[in-house]
Amino acid sequence: AVVSTQSTGEYRSVLLKDLCQYYEYNEFLMSHLVELMPLGELLDMLDAQEAKRPVTIRANSLKTRRRDLAQTLISRGVNLDPIGKWSKVGLVVYNTSVPLGATPEYLAGHYMLQGASSFVPVMALNAKPGERVLDMCAAPGGKSAYIAALMKNTGMLVSNDASKERTKALSANLHRLGVHNAVVCNYDGMAFPKVMGNFDRVLLDAPCSGTGVVSKDASVKQSKDEEEILKIAEAQKRLLLAAIDSCDHTSKTGGVVVYSTCSVMVQENEWVVDYALKRRNVKLLPLGVDIGKDGFSRINKYRFDSSLSLTKRYYPHTHNMDGFFVAKFQKLSNIVKEPKEVFRSDGESEEEGVGDVTEETGDVTEEADEITEEAGDVTEEAGVVTEETGVEGMECEEPEKKYPSEKKAKKGKKKKKKVTKEKTKDS
Repeated sequence: AVVSTQSTGEYRSVLLKDLCQYYEYNEFLMSHLVELMPLGELLDMLDAQEAKRPVTIRANSLKTRRRDLAQTLISRGVNLDPIGKWSKVGLVVYNTSVPLGATPEYLAGHYMLQGASSFVPVMALNAKPGERVLDMCAAPGGKSAYIAALMKNTGMLVSNDASKERTKALSANLHRLGVHNAVVCNYDGMAFPKVMGNFDRVLLDAPCSGTGVVSKDASVKQSKDEEEILKIAEAQKRLLLAAIDSCDHTSKTGGVVVYSTCSVMVQENEWVVDYALKRRNVKLLPLGVDIGKDGFSRINKYRFDSSLSLTKRYYPHTHNMDGFFVAKFQKLSNIVKEPKEVFRSDGESEEEGVGDVTEETGDVTEEADEITEEAGDVTEEAGVVTEETGVEGMECEEPEKKYPSEKKAKKGKKKKKKVTKEKTKDS
């Protein structure tokens, strides 16, 4: 019998290179994907990422019912079915003889072309009629219009986007879909608590790396590296804290914040959520949606809060939708927590909740503002990271003040020194 002398690490290295070569991913991205699931399941996901996701549409309940819309589209030569029991407004389109973006029903605002995974954050938010709701990264408007439909065009919906150019598509879609309770604005999401606050519910569909939507943009396989992922994660953490600060914990009906990304990377999902749990007085809630895999409370070197199992992950090979992550918070108070200092096994100190990740971030905070629309344009529903030009953290130190008593004390010391010198000369 032939005994292999190769170690597990060597086998893993060979496997990683083979997967990178076959599926055309860079080594950094593939090394993180391997950690997410067993090898057999990973291969299924990688294969599913190569295929296009089915086209899905959302029936606009402000103007029609799903059953009536389905019958009309079927008569026009569209082959479709309800998306599943978990959604009351979704339809999946198998094939069509007419362009879905040019039918009379589309132009009249009876439906929106929208990915199935983007239904989940709005369903988790569960906005009620008469509430004040903020969609922090709203363009191009699919989620905002769905929120308005759940609110039955009552209350107030603030649809914000950091990109002025993208707000044009946002406004156009809201008008087409018959939304009357929305205010479109163009602010930096990170600064939004200073602009407006006390919302009953806040939705943050954060800009991300797009590693869950490779089927739409194959360039993600090679273009993403560790530095970019950490920069995006830093911006996401700041956006999430701003979203929590914009929410009203005293709301009788809400006090809810929903965070979502179209990424499968732990650094952009569980890590960001755990960061918020350590710095704001919030807790995680069940999404209230029947589908999805539980988020990680521990994976590889990361150790997170045990409640992160309440978050949900969505994969193309299990749910036939884009890779997605959704977390739902309940805000308990306006208290800002100070991270505690803990000691690792090697004796070095670090902030609680940061773990081994602290060493990797380096000076990412200072570079977070440089992230542009490239991170948010991966999918239709992705938001936009801010375009700040100011320099933060460059505060001038005040000169040390010398008080009169200190000056007198110093003069007294000088006089004593002179006296002692004169005595020594005389002697």
